Amino acid sequence: MTDTGSILLEARGIFKSFGAVQALSGVDLVLRAGTVHALVGENGAGKSTLSKIIAGVHLSDSGRMILEGKPFQPSGRRQAEHAGIRMVMQELNLIDTLSVAENIFLDQLPSKYGFVRYPSLNHSAQQVMSRVGLDSVSPSAIVGSLGVGTRQMVEIAAGLSRHCRILILDEPTASLTDREANLLFRQIDQARNSGMAIVYISHRIEEILRIADEITILRDGRLVSTQTTQGLTAEQIIRSMVGRDLPPRQRAGKTAGGTIALQLDRLCAGPKVRKVSLDLRRGEILGLAGLMGSGRTELARAIFGADPIDSGTIYLHGSDKPARIRSPRDAVRQGIALLTEDRKQQGLFLPRSIRYNISLPRLESVSRAGIVNRFRERKVCDEFVQSLSIRCSGLEQPVGQLSGGNQQKVVIAKWLLRDCEILIFDEPTRGIDVGAKFEVYRLLSDLAARGKAVLFISSDLKELTAVCDRIAVLSAGRLTATFTAPHYSEQAITEAAFQEHLRPAGGPSK
Repeated sequence: MTDTGSILLEARGIFKSFGAVQALSGVDLVLRAGTVHALVGENGAGKSTLSKIIAGVHLSDSGRMILEGKPFQPSGRRQAEHAGIRMVMQELNLIDTLSVAENIFLDQLPSKYGFVRYPSLNHSAQQVMSRVGLDSVSPSAIVGSLGVGTRQMVEIAAGLSRHCRILILDEPTASLTDREANLLFRQIDQARNSGMAIVYISHRIEEILRIADEITILRDGRLVSTQTTQGLTAEQIIRSMVGRDLPPRQRAGKTAGGTIALQLDRLCAGPKVRKVSLDLRRGEILGLAGLMGSGRTELARAIFGADPIDSGTIYLHGSDKPARIRSPRDAVRQGIALLTEDRKQQGLFLPRSIRYNISLPRLESVSRAGIVNRFRERKVCDEFVQSLSIRCSGLEQPVGQLSGGNQQKVVIAKWLLRDCEILIFDEPTRGIDVGAKFEVYRLLSDLAARGKAVLFISSDLKELTAVCDRIAVLSAGRLTATFTAPHYSEQAITEAAFQEHLRPAGGPSK
């Protein structure tokens, strides 16, 4: 076993560009056995690019790497994995048509006479899944049927199931609640104690200070500093990342008291939305909290017409007549927007340009007689690129070439252009750096100040309590509590999130 503290990998003078975009400029990184090394920086700072070079996903333009004293330059991901380096990417790398177990052990399926031994496969998968809190998920479940948070945990389980010397985790908790994140941290502690080096990329500074031994800060593709985390404060890290102080994120203004924009009456949709009744008012930011699998995303999809409603009623804009929403098109026509949690699969056309993605939901605003006014379209799109600080080489750059956080900003931009009255944001800060998060918070507050009704779904209780006027909590598909600002308690919210899980079998329920 490699001695704890000894150098496993050195990366020196790493350069990488993508066309006109210089992603890395002479970056150094040293990884030591038995340590967690955090990589932090704003979106586009080069964190994922550097990690992908180490993991063999990208080739560097120049620079050198040394793995345990020997020159190292993997020609592909498989070669890096053979050398003991594995990466769990921010953009999930699962095969939706295969089962959870098949995805976890894809490169080492147990077989006999050419046939997969599924009882053995599922048993091994269940053991790995239990380590990360996926006991309630069947190993034979098809990955495509799972929510983003659960798929994130499957990807992490796959990474932890394999023996490796260096494990790279890129935004592993972006879609996880505090409970799931804590389970992951326990596994990271075990991996560190075994002598593994872990590269941990996250925009959640409190996580960095909790689990990382060393931290490397990048800004605009350049190395700012590398130091131990002992004695560092969140404010110092943020200032080094963004080069400026950030304002408080607390919501300005009073609790909203406008007219009701959205009302749900005993809404049921599939097994995860069960008799939910709530209201959302104009000028209000209503947070929606709950554990992974609590039904938050499913509720949003039902409101938006993406999933069928089994029973219950939706009322819109103060009307006493039930709304007819049978498809997302119906929802958009009636002033509802949904920013999905899975931007890659559901929110963007990755091969198309930034301009195309932003303007598509409202082409009529930049068209006349069915002909798009390119000058007007570019002007409108450029305003959003500037206001959201989208890092790109230009409006014609394909969205698939952007970092995950900048892709998320493009999704936000397209719905802001649509100017709907009811906006449902499902994990809008997932994969977004701390500076950009404050921009999103400001946008949400501005939208509420303009009289928009905002439903804000998040796994981060700290941002919910800082931004929202009220917080509704789902537990196993049921609404268990609603809290009003400023009377928030993270403990009370967490207890409400567990309420249905702690109820005795066959016990009474609301």
